[in-house]
Amino acid sequence: MSTLKFDEGRLMQVLVAPIVSEKATMVAEKSNAVTFKVLQNATKPEIKAAVELMFKVEVKGVSVVNTKGKTKRFGKTVGRRDNVRKAYVTLQPGQELNLSGEAA
Repeated sequence: MSTLKFDEGRLMQVLVAPIVSEKATMVAEKSNAVTFKVLQNATKPEIKAAVELMFKVEVKGVSVVNTKGKTKRFGKTVGRRDNVRKAYVTLQPGQELNLSGEAA
């Protein structure tokens, strides 16, 4: 587990949702990494601690990507999608995280 101490309530909110897409699946197979949508102000140590706390796995590293929201039109109305912060969490060799809900 992580040596740094974080507020457990905060850690439960850091991970917003798992990202299940073609790219995320390819990354998972290739480098044993899982992709999550996280809070905009989440830090790498917080993300690492949250994954270790919630899924009981050992994390090797965390990479973070900020994606700007696109501007979209619907008729005359111009709207904007939200900015998204993604975390690619690489697991230690031998560790596995099952997000599909299937029984192992």
